[in-house]
Amino acid sequence: MNKVKKVLLHICCGVCAFYPIDKLRNEGFYVEGLFYNPNIHPEEEYVRRKDAIEKLGQIVSVKISEGDYEFGKWLRLCQALKDEKEGGRRCYLCYELRLERTAALAKEKGFEYFTTTLTVSPHKNSKTIIELGNKLGKNAFLAIDFKKEDGFKKTMEFAKKYSLYHQNYCGCIYSIKSSK
Repeated sequence: MNKVKKVLLHICCGVCAFYPIDKLRNEGFYVEGLFYNPNIHPEEEYVRRKDAIEKLGQIVSVKISEGDYEFGKWLRLCQALKDEKEGGRRCYLCYELRLERTAALAKEKGFEYFTTTLTVSPHKNSKTIIELGNKLGKNAFLAIDFKKEDGFKKTMEFAKKYSLYHQNYCGCIYSIKSSK
């Protein structure tokens, strides 16, 4: 009898989660989600995204836990890099914070693997995210670039079909300014 492989999926937002959940399930994984995004600002935006995640969980029947909203921790970590362009060192630290928490929780809860929806976005550097995940998780990180095989297109189609809230910036206080 084959043992079911369990993966904890870090979820940045509801829109980005549809395709990764579907792909992982089709590959034989039991999937649970983690919504841990202390970077999201303002808090009203965080709540909108959390609500979208809850709706997603109901639609695709996936258990999703929520990490603490530690905006102050994120701000202390990234504030000195506020003037960096998107995709730079500030983003790296933000990815690292979220993936460290996901890796720790996966280990704590007995998941064999963890991964992230961050790689589905064409606005994120999947190579950097995958290198970081491999560094943090060694053999436990599933190094999947979810934007491949039209992953971003597919996830957007799912989100549109279910009228899921779609944001227009990554979530951090610094990206709000660059999205306007």
